[in-house]
Amino acid sequence: MSRIGKKAVAIPSGVQVTLAGQTVTVKGPKGQLSWTIADEVEVKQEGAELLLAPRVDTKRAKGMWGLSRTLVANMVHGVTTGFEESLELVGVGYRAAMKGTALSLQLGFSHDVDVEAPAGVTFAVPKQTEIKIAGIDKQAVGEIAAKIRRIRPPEPYKGKGVRYAGEKVRRKEGKKK
Repeated sequence: MSRIGKKAVAIPSGVQVTLAGQTVTVKGPKGQLSWTIADEVEVKQEGAELLLAPRVDTKRAKGMWGLSRTLVANMVHGVTTGFEESLELVGVGYRAAMKGTALSLQLGFSHDVDVEAPAGVTFAVPKQTEIKIAGIDKQAVGEIAAKIRRIRPPEPYKGKGVRYAGEKVRRKEGKKK
């Protein structure tokens, strides 16, 4: 039995949930998200809660049960409070700036790297060495943060690069004489 799947998804006030077959649409103060649940999982609304249950007793149905519940809970959280990811730039001359809605990064290359914000995601640069990524879709926010980090990941000798806020980089000892 899925411990996560058994939990009901609470629907806060100000959030509308619409069920159309296997498609769940969540509308809230920050926007609207929809997702189609796998056929093996049954979803029903009881009052201010969404309940999910597997239709058949197979391994895939049990796996999709917990996944579906988590994705629906993330949609509800996204349209109410949203998601945010923070990145730090560490290195001499590494900095970020906004160019309209795009993010312009100077990361030690011979050219600036421009990153366009996907739909539903916004960038903010409170300091030159700090980037805030916000949006209502958890997957989109995490994906764009990972893409930016992949441009110049932290290296183990000096620790230079783009890292998540609070990320610990394992350092290596340099050459010895």
